[in-house]
Amino acid sequence: MNSKMKSELTNEQQKAICSQLGNAMKLNLIYKASIHGFTGAAFHQHCDNKSPTVSVGYNKSGFVFGGYTRQSFSQSGQFVNDNQAFVFSFSGEKLNKYPVTDPLHAVKMTKSSGPNFGDTLILVYDNNRKLYSNPGSPRSSLYNKYYTFTAEEMHGNNLDLSDCEVYQVEECIKFENPWREVTWKSEEKKKLMERIKSYKPSISSVPAARVLLVGAVGAGKSSFFNSFKSVFRGHVTGQAMAGTSYTSVTRRFRTLTVKAERDGQLLPFVICDTMGLESKEGAGLNPDEISNIINGHIPDKYQFSPSDSLQPEAHGFCKNPELKDKIHCVIYVVDASKVSIMSQNMEKTLKAIRETVNLSSK
Repeated sequence: MNSKMKSELTNEQQKAICSQLGNAMKLNLIYKASIHGFTGAAFHQHCDNKSPTVSVGYNKSGFVFGGYTRQSFSQSGQFVNDNQAFVFSFSGEKLNKYPVTDPLHAVKMTKSSGPNFGDTLILVYDNNRKLYSNPGSPRSSLYNKYYTFTAEEMHGNNLDLSDCEVYQVEECIKFENPWREVTWKSEEKKKLMERIKSYKPSISSVPAARVLLVGAVGAGKSSFFNSFKSVFRGHVTGQAMAGTSYTSVTRRFRTLTVKAERDGQLLPFVICDTMGLESKEGAGLNPDEISNIINGHIPDKYQFSPSDSLQPEAHGFCKNPELKDKIHCVIYVVDASKVSIMSQNMEKTLKAIRETVNLSSK
């Protein structure tokens, strides 16, 4: 948050909003109309291509109201689909939630206004200190069915804005308490490690099972491998590059092995780390590359290109991979604290990858 910007939401109101998104979330203020301007241009400058977001309006009667969407804002002029979107109002510290009833019209990308929730609730309307509200009446044939609320309970029929804020929803990591208690008995841990060390693929031509890690940027693929290796090395290691970033830390396809002890034998597994997936088109791992990886066409240390997949005629393409070079198992790594705010584009990407994996396994 910019140090000059002060949130108008109370701590209790922020907690009430975050409780609808997952309590491990926090709100980061990115746009404040009283500072940046009551114009569509100012709103889009600070908020486009950022998601998920919570938009909040304040009027001169003291009402606090707004909406949430997982979709990134743009100036396309089109409606976008979001089945998790909702609008809300506050009665003191109590949040009144009104879920979207027609997800196909959840949010409209309007150029000359601020956040537009289905042409039902629009903040910074038409480049002014105004809001637009058109919920209609459930008894009217002209009833807008995208969101259900009354103007009185939402904003008290006062369309004059005193301010408008947009917050980006971010993960709030807390380490005070473990999210679950795990009690390891020494004998049980040794038995599990022995089972992993003694595993043998059923086909003799495959000396080690190749395991592919797939997940969004920041989900923890590289950290998963580092944790796995650390258990067998007996101390913390960091072979795979890991970190927190909006873009993928891993840029290359890596095949990673683990020794049972420092000077021990290699475990019968090869962990394959990939570039992270991103919601934005043309960024992150190209989903079309998954088929090449599954079928063993991608060499170790190959540098990914978000816009293009490796073609058969390209240098480095493995044209005749053996069974031992292919992927035998796929692990989907998902940040559990962000499942509730996962974008629909990411859901579609993961489903498409799953279909590709299933087809390749037949």
